[in-house]
Amino acid sequence: MNISDIKEELVDVTTTVDVHHEFTCHELDLKTHPDENAPNDSEEYDATQNKTNEPEFSICLKIFSRVQDLNRHMRLHTGKRFQCTYCEKCFSDKSSLTKHIRIHTGEKPYNCNLCDKAFTENSSLIKHIRTHTGERPFKCTFCDKGFVSKSQLIIHTRIHTGEKPYQCKNCLKSFSQQNSLTKHIRNHTGEKPYKCDLCDKAFSENATLITHIRMHTGERPFKCTHSDCDRGFYKNSDLTRHIRVHTGEKPYKCNLCDKAFTGNPALIDHIRTHTGEQPFKCTYCDRAFSKKSNLTIHLLNHTGEKSFQCVYCDKTFATNSYLVDHTRIHTGERPYKCSYCDKSFIQKTHLTQHLRTHTGEKPYNCTFCDKCFSAVSNLKSHIRTHTGEKKYECTHCCKKFAYKESLSKHMRTHTGEKS
Repeated sequence: MNISDIKEELVDVTTTVDVHHEFTCHELDLKTHPDENAPNDSEEYDATQNKTNEPEFSICLKIFSRVQDLNRHMRLHTGKRFQCTYCEKCFSDKSSLTKHIRIHTGEKPYNCNLCDKAFTENSSLIKHIRTHTGERPFKCTFCDKGFVSKSQLIIHTRIHTGEKPYQCKNCLKSFSQQNSLTKHIRNHTGEKPYKCDLCDKAFSENATLITHIRMHTGERPFKCTHSDCDRGFYKNSDLTRHIRVHTGEKPYKCNLCDKAFTGNPALIDHIRTHTGEQPFKCTYCDRAFSKKSNLTIHLLNHTGEKSFQCVYCDKTFATNSYLVDHTRIHTGERPYKCSYCDKSFIQKTHLTQHLRTHTGEKPYNCTFCDKCFSAVSNLKSHIRTHTGEKKYECTHCCKKFAYKESLSKHMRTHTGEKS
């Protein structure tokens, strides 16, 4: 059936007026359009997307309550779009274009009268004011959660329904949000459009850049409100996880053992101790890691970058966390306290290992025998008794050793140092 045949069949339908004042689109779809049900504040069309050589024919039949909404929608079919003079994006109505242009100009005409924030759109201001008033008018029908905007509710509802309407064309992975797909695609393209003005780093997400800048400035805007704690955090999500340390809440449970965690990232890292998965590969050597943070730290061994400097001495460190731990040597701060005895520690990992001396927990199991260990470093050393691996090499005679302390002892035979 060709286009003219389909349009002839629509003659009777198009002359019908809905008595309930509903306005129906009877245009013929000739190509794929953006998802109008996506939780966006404007109908945005990217002219570089969804191009195809073979048009798909279908009748639209979308219904609108107002004629002006129908007219705006019709532009998606007719191609009468409003194009931005700064970039290639096009919009179906002039008001959406006006809002978009403010991204380029930086104009924010809508000011909050409760704080000093300003916004490019009135709808954004309304949502923001609800953060002051606590109003959450959009309620989930599956649970008791409420949201400040309809778009947030739509995204949340997909957690219950499992709907993931946004699919990556490269790997077919699906997402519940458009912005999640956009971020994911950058994993394929390698695009990092958000650049730091204080160093040469670039990021695939603006939120990551904002957090990174706080590491330069030292700003920690998210403060713990617990009476005995004055800690601050770069990210709100870090504060949320930290508060669970005080409340004891551990909502993320492992389905392979009985452990539970305060955050989903910690659960994902833990599950890899069961599966042995190490998805983060070093591009300089053949090492792989179960956590991205471990890879990031490892890469600094290759690059030699140490941008975090101690204010008490001239030492520099590869990561801010290393600097924080080091600074406590100067200040004497030991914030991690044992609940069984009066010992306290500079690092949380030291406390975790110490607690196992009280509980007897040995979570690291050898895959070659039935031995268990309280620390992963002890497990790795033990595994070398099975594999015969000798990773520590003498720089004087090239002799290799399974353990670092064995190498240190051997080195004294060259230096003449007495133990």
